[in-house]
Amino acid sequence: MAFWNKEIETMPREELEKLQLKLLRAKLREMYDKSPFIHEKMRSVNLLPEDVDSFDKFRQVPFMKKTDLRDNYPDKLFVRPYDELVRVHVSSGTTGKPTVVGYTQGDLDNWTESLARGMTSFGMGKKDMLQNFHGYGLFTGGLGVHYGAERIGATVLPIGTGNTARQIQLMQDLPVTTWAGTPSYMFHIADVCDQQGIDIQRDTKVRLAIAGGEPWSESMRKKLQDRTGVRVHNCYGASEFYGPMFLECEKQNGLHIWADLCYMEILDKNGDPCADGERGEIVVTMLQKEAFPLIRYKIGDISALDWEPCECGRTHPRLMRISGRTDDMLVVRGVNVFPSQIEAVIGEMPFLSPFYRITLENENYMDSMMVEVEMNEESLTEDMVQLNRMTSQLASRMKEILNIKADVRLVLPGTLERFEGKGKHVVDNRKYD
Repeated sequence: MAFWNKEIETMPREELEKLQLKLLRAKLREMYDKSPFIHEKMRSVNLLPEDVDSFDKFRQVPFMKKTDLRDNYPDKLFVRPYDELVRVHVSSGTTGKPTVVGYTQGDLDNWTESLARGMTSFGMGKKDMLQNFHGYGLFTGGLGVHYGAERIGATVLPIGTGNTARQIQLMQDLPVTTWAGTPSYMFHIADVCDQQGIDIQRDTKVRLAIAGGEPWSESMRKKLQDRTGVRVHNCYGASEFYGPMFLECEKQNGLHIWADLCYMEILDKNGDPCADGERGEIVVTMLQKEAFPLIRYKIGDISALDWEPCECGRTHPRLMRISGRTDDMLVVRGVNVFPSQIEAVIGEMPFLSPFYRITLENENYMDSMMVEVEMNEESLTEDMVQLNRMTSQLASRMKEILNIKADVRLVLPGTLERFEGKGKHVVDNRKYD
């Protein structure tokens, strides 16, 4: 059984927790001195870095939330100057303001190290070629996976998103062994292969895949593996962490959360720690992050953590499948979408009323999003040409803000259902089993 860093990956829990507490104390001291944001958080509860001598004491540190990222846009949470940064990534935010994350070389090294360990844990190595379906650029998925694969000596085919015919042609012509992308796109690849009479196991060398960026289930994994003959491994992360960071090993029984890089808490609705295996909200502290600190960050995902050593021999805690969220964020084809973003766009358009509905479907596991918006009474006098222009204007602006294409429809006033109290704007018909 292969390890990337066996000494760290098999360290006993007691030693890992001692290391985590040491790193926590050092990070708090650094942030107390360098980050006005963290400094004020700790002062608000009369807590000094040297007071934190246990994990119980650490839980007195107030949470970071997504609203903190928005309120400190673009770079007020950075603790390193730009001349010490080597990269900046940007992801979608809650109200149209994106999340901006800076990286030092040390940050990129830790991110790459995390993925190198994970890739090695499920059997990737120097003999593999990774076909990377993830987008390159501001999105963290493409470059993160790319550098992780190169670190372990694998060959990378940086093809990016789309152009399915070319994707399939290259995976036949080149010795591609591994995919990386969203599970919905892998299902689409399988569909097109079926239509073209291509047998993935017979006509390609693909045997492994890294799937993430959107919700999916164990039953989806089984269907995808049965259809393609490819062993598919789950991936978890967020741009706030570094990007996609944590992978399943060959046992496919939870994502290994590297305890020397991340201290992960699972908390109940009262903010108390959940027992091993009990589901609650994920709270993340990055232990070696340099440019963009993350201390007790409430990511909004619901899951459970299991410290029982894995059958693969690794001792770090394992994160079970994400089972839900605590906020209204939607993940559509790997992109974070907030209804508040759509509300902001609607508010820009004088011909629209504030009533809208988002409908999500995933026929053949490919996500689609339809946004219906009521016109206001004044716009009813417009002719068909002008209505088409308004629809096109709305669709274009939605794509600009959401970074994803939606099927936009203007509907007559009074068409959409009204609700007493809080309105219901999202109809999610997607099924993951």
